[in-house]
Amino acid sequence: MSASLSQDEAFARIRLLRSPNIGPVSYAQLLARFGSAADALEALPELGKKGARQYRAAPADRIEREVDGVRKAGARYLFHDQPDYPALLAQIDGAPPILTWRGDLSLAAKPCVAMVGARNASAAAVKLAREFAQGLSEAQFTVVSGLARGIDGAAHEGAFPRTIGVIASGIDIAYPPQHAELQERIASEGLLIAEQPPGTEPRGSHFPSRNRIIAGLAGGTLVVEAAVKSGSLITARLAGEAGREVMAIPGSPLEARSHGCNHLIREGAVLVQSPEDVVELLSDFDGNPRSTFREPVEQFDFEPSELAEAEPADIASLLTTAPVAIDELIRQSGTSAAAVQLALLELEIAGRLERHAAGRVSLV
Repeated sequence: MSASLSQDEAFARIRLLRSPNIGPVSYAQLLARFGSAADALEALPELGKKGARQYRAAPADRIEREVDGVRKAGARYLFHDQPDYPALLAQIDGAPPILTWRGDLSLAAKPCVAMVGARNASAAAVKLAREFAQGLSEAQFTVVSGLARGIDGAAHEGAFPRTIGVIASGIDIAYPPQHAELQERIASEGLLIAEQPPGTEPRGSHFPSRNRIIAGLAGGTLVVEAAVKSGSLITARLAGEAGREVMAIPGSPLEARSHGCNHLIREGAVLVQSPEDVVELLSDFDGNPRSTFREPVEQFDFEPSELAEAEPADIASLLTTAPVAIDELIRQSGTSAAAVQLALLELEIAGRLERHAAGRVSLV
């Protein structure tokens, strides 16, 4: 734990993030406005009233049980402003404020490549993923994946011990069950990361959140084999939005499991045929890993001091259940970015707002 973060404030941060209707964006804005999680927790009931709702933060005893669960799992917490928090992950929109982890955290500070693909992958693609991961590991890259069946599992196996597994469950839950041994090996020899509290079984909504972490940790995402409608393409899209490289291995147009990769290449992803292609793409002219990438998708920004001083804008009438970009709300309301963000924060705490990808929001 960093010297500036006390045990009480760390506990308050966990409690704040676990409170109803608080996500990464609202968490960051509350810290920016009130200066500490403890002060933000005190302000939540009043903010809830502004949204016409009686608000209760997460019970302290529930957080005590969570902290005990993390300890029993042999894991540790990582907060967004600690020195060991992965620099590339911190750059993405809605980066996870708190993670739990087991293993070698230094792997996340090394050059990383994400490898994703189909769960029901072909035998040839599984073999190819394992060989690519081995080649990237030998080139001193850390391979990041999601511990799913098929391509993910093969990527982890090929890269050992230079691999990071990001899971959609709590740090103490093995999913899928048949990868329990693989997950434990990653936690022992590589690095295992979870965003959900211990004891949390994976749900459908957790996987896109996991995918953004996979894409955010890496300088580039490689899709080995995937159908057009798959979670792998979501990871690739998130990587592109974050300004990272998107790569794909081409496949036969007669194979449905290759259509996703071929579609990505048609849309501008880099075609790769060997681990050396990936290393070259993610290295500078001197052969060292690149530290800069394309500009990410622009998001409206503001200074924390502006949020602390702002009065919420009246924007509820501009919202419907159809997602709209926040910058459009700023333009139409004629107020500052901070005023609009504060109004959205109050609506979210009241359970009336839903956040979507690419900085869009809607009424629930």
